Amino acid sequence: MNKREIGQSGIFASELGLGCMSIGIEEKQAEAILKTALDEGITYFDTADLYDFGVNEQLVGKTLHAVRDQVIIATKAGNRWTESKDSWTWDPSKPYIKEAAKQSLKRLGTDYIDLYQLHGGTLDDPIDETIEAFEELKAEGFIRAYGISSIRPTVIDQYVKRSGLSSVMMQYSILDRRPEVQALPILAENGVTVAARGPVSFGLLSRNWGDKLSKASKKGLNWYTDTELKTVLSTLEKSLTDKRTLNGLAFRYVLQHPAAATVVAGASSVEQLKENARAVQEAALTEEEYKWIQDISKTADYDAHRL
Repeated sequence: MNKREIGQSGIFASELGLGCMSIGIEEKQAEAILKTALDEGITYFDTADLYDFGVNEQLVGKTLHAVRDQVIIATKAGNRWTESKDSWTWDPSKPYIKEAAKQSLKRLGTDYIDLYQLHGGTLDDPIDETIEAFEELKAEGFIRAYGISSIRPTVIDQYVKRSGLSSVMMQYSILDRRPEVQALPILAENGVTVAARGPVSFGLLSRNWGDKLSKASKKGLNWYTDTELKTVLSTLEKSLTDKRTLNGLAFRYVLQHPAAATVVAGASSVEQLKENARAVQEAALTEEEYKWIQDISKTADYDAHRL
């Protein structure tokens, strides 16, 4: 599987990354998915301290321990579980970020994190203090590079201007092209790359999308009417050949952007993972295909995420 550099970090990730949140907490199943990912050439694994109260990090760390020097582990911090563990609070403070990193290292069973990410962020945060925490962790050798997971262009802009971040994780797909309007140009100009989550848009950009249409269209694609969404998906499906599938089209579209480093897709089964690995290795889009997809789909603004 092809690899791409994360920002200007010298760290190279497989074009398909595994979003580990969906692997579950049953150890044998999780291990099977993670080991299949390795067999398929995936080297980028994305987790977070929030997932399953840290159990996700433990499973990822345990399974990947034997190949630690061959994989890229990305995790996140900033969301802090309450004592009752029925909700979480936001804490981007320097003391918390530094302590959270050390706790993640313990759960992962490793002495460094390849990519450490702020799991959100607003303009009300003490941004310089947060950046200082990441820079100190990097200088101390606990992390190799850092980034943020955010869909807020204003926040992304501040981190690009004020920090040495390498990566931004954000939702990006054919059906959610909001990053193209504001965020991606800033990143491409500054050598920061994107780890794109949600590349298949709630499963719509895959086979049997009609079964998922009514539920998925209410989950954050509100710049489309149901009719418009159905038209776009039908048009995309009609264009497919025996060498091009809908999920392959979805992955290759995101990877076509110069700011894209990896598409991060979850998998709750070995079969789903194998299908994703197959799809991402379809041929790159031609310029005509790329432009055609943009012509039939829509862009939108981040009106609800200004701050």
